Amino acid sequence: MSFLSNHSASRLLRAWSAPVAAGMLLAACNSGSDKSAGKTATTENPTASVPTVADTPPWYHQYRGVLPGTSDSITVHLQHLGEAPGETTMGRLVGFYAAADGHPYELAGDQPTGTDSLNLRDVSQERADANSEGAQWLLKQEGGALVGTLGGQPLRLRLVRNPTGIQFKARTFSEDVLARPDHPEDSIAAHLSMYALVPASGSSQEKLAASLVRGLRGDSVETKPAPSLENLWKEQLAYFTKEYRKEVAPLVAEAVKDTSDYQPRASLAYEQEANTYVLWNADNLLSIGYFGYDFSGGAHGIYGTYVRSYDTRTGQALRFDDIFRPGTKKQLEGILGRYARPALGLKDSEPLKGTLFQNSLPVTRNVYLTSGGAVFVYLPYEVASYAQGEISVFVPYSALQAVLKPGLPISGGQAVARR
Repeated sequence: MSFLSNHSASRLLRAWSAPVAAGMLLAACNSGSDKSAGKTATTENPTASVPTVADTPPWYHQYRGVLPGTSDSITVHLQHLGEAPGETTMGRLVGFYAAADGHPYELAGDQPTGTDSLNLRDVSQERADANSEGAQWLLKQEGGALVGTLGGQPLRLRLVRNPTGIQFKARTFSEDVLARPDHPEDSIAAHLSMYALVPASGSSQEKLAASLVRGLRGDSVETKPAPSLENLWKEQLAYFTKEYRKEVAPLVAEAVKDTSDYQPRASLAYEQEANTYVLWNADNLLSIGYFGYDFSGGAHGIYGTYVRSYDTRTGQALRFDDIFRPGTKKQLEGILGRYARPALGLKDSEPLKGTLFQNSLPVTRNVYLTSGGAVFVYLPYEVASYAQGEISVFVPYSALQAVLKPGLPISGGQAVARR
């Protein structure tokens, strides 16, 4: 099953065409011996003593610097997802950064082909201006640093060669799947891709690697054996190929019969993408986002991020019931109501209803930790319209002390000191 089945939003996603109903993160399935006739590509970033943004993507790097006009030292987790699978997917650069309070903010953008220039923009609602736009980060590599501007102000970020958290290697898998493999003249094809992070350090490296594969597969429990990335990819590809061809076969047949100028080729160019994002990575705490995107015709695709934190001392996942005391759901809902407005771009006096489906924010189990708080993530359609996008609400530990379980890898709930 896909992780989306654990969320109320999954009921809405089932209204979309297959293979969306199979799970946005390409849930593993015993799918027989069906083979794709498309072209497969797998890449892995090389281990380099001094990695650069000009390295062949994919890559994951950490940078540190000071926000212009402040004394806030930030850590930026920046990733290049590799070659874009198609025109309808998101930017290929993603990042998250946070100051000492542990509040994470999201970046997205691109890197022009063959350059070391990075074009990023703040996409968190809390960083948006009156026009609902975030500041631009225009950066270029200079030695072991990224130098440029943030919102027009000078910015310098130094590369962290030895992160205090987990070091990763990045791997990508991708394939074009022909709708009719026995008709090579067709231009109709789908695209499937997967971006995975593989731990390259840590005392529980193997256990953590297995946990990340389970998360990418969408496991609801941690007891199932974890396959290798290669085997996971083969399972996903076989299932995607089978479902795609089954769904588009009658549509292709109709298109072939059509003698008019209109041919619905673009609507049959399905895409599915599963990516692994670093949301937090310091000391004994790692938080990961498993992002899925699916386009199967229609006006737009559907996407969502399932999040999970890990104790890197053990490699074990920290689920909702591992983080919060039992019987505190009602208390949590009241806390979320107080912290939702900044994430929604609302003033303190404005009601939640109008932006959300109702005048309160229910507790989601889709939550991750930083050094300074917990972030509750809501998928599109879960609590608001698609236009509101994915919603993330940060709550500081100062507001959560009464509902947290002891023993979490968060330095007693205090912000982790920067190094």
